[in-house]
Parts: sequence; C-alpha cells; structure tokens
Amino acid sequence: MSTARDLMIVALGLTPSRPLRRGDLSLALAGAEAYDLLRAEAIALDGERMVPRPVPDLEDPLLDEAASALVYEAPHESLEDWLWRRGRDLAAAYLTALEREGQVSWERHRWLPFRGGRGVLGDTEARRRAMYRWAADEPVLLALAVAVGIRDEPAPAEPGVTDEAALGVLAAVHDAVMELEAVRRRRAIEEAAFANVWRGA
Repeated sequence: MSTARDLMIVALGLTPSRPLRRGDLSLALAGAEAYDLLRAEAIALDGERMVPRPVPDLEDPLLDEAASALVYEAPHESLEDWLWRRGRDLAAAYLTALEREGQVSWERHRWLPFRGGRGVLGDTEARRRAMYRWAADEPVLLALAVAVGIRDEPAPAEPGVTDEAALGVLAAVHDAVMELEAVRRRRAIEEAAFANVWRGA
C-alpha cells in the first residue's frame, strides 16, 4: 500500500478539522505519490526537479501510473508542476480505485464528500494499515493530513519529518494548497464584484 492510499483512507474515515476540499486533497495525494516514489528510489530530487530512475515494481497500480507519468527528458519536471499536473482529479481516481477494490461502499447522507452519499470504509487490511499509521502519528502522513485540513497542526511533542527530500515534498504541497486557496479567494472576490455590478450596486 502507498502513502497516497493511506491518506485517502484516512480522509474518508475521519471527520476533518475543516471542510475538506477535493482540490486540496488531490494536491496532497500527488505529494504523497512523490514521497513514495522517492522512498522507492524511483526518483531523486535535484533541487526541486524530479529526476526519474529505473522504476522498480511498485506493487500499486496508481503508483505505477504515477511513475509512468514522470517526465524523463531534461531538465525534468519541478515538484510544483508535478503536483498541479498529476494532482488534477487525483482524489476521484483514488476514490474510484478503492471502490473498485471493494474497500468503499456508499451510504446516502447529507454530507457529500465526492459522490451522492457518504463513503463507508470496509473493515479491510488496507484500512487497518492506514489507521495504524495514523494512530502512530507517522510524520509524513500527519503532515499531509494537516496540509489539507484533516487534522489541526501537530503538537510540538509529536514527531516531525527530518528527511530533507521529504521536507521538500511537504513544503511543495503546503505551498500548492495555499496557492489554490488564494485562487479561490480571488475568484470569490471577482464573482462578488461582478454580482454587484449586475445588480447595479
């Protein structure tokens, strides 16, 4: 299993500390994939550039798909560009994969995360593994969850990420989520201004 899958399972299984936005989650999932590719030595970071290496058997279809989507031509792709390109609709792709594998079923409910109802996780090995990582405050999973609002900022006593490459990935995710929020705010202001003009305000 991958960090991205674990993050998706955690997102479905917990009540977030603030409204969970699909775009934020998609960016974090792309960051989780970048972290797993680093951990599997399928990529190396040259500054902020993702340099592909010979890809091992990643044993996860979506992670294999991520590896095949890497840019192999120099100067390669930056982490920021990867997050925006790979992250497009990635939450929906992970949700579909979990549903296809029988790990998620749907319960009609007023709270609508992605489909016409609430995603209900089955009691599977994948869920137990993800929740074990969560209960253990695994630093990368925790940092990604904080970035998208699944939980609040970690307490100072909780373990942090020390690997420089992983820190680079997490910083890129944080910056991308903040940029997406800024875009939303600008759009809301523009729409409000247009509505005022339309009403003659």
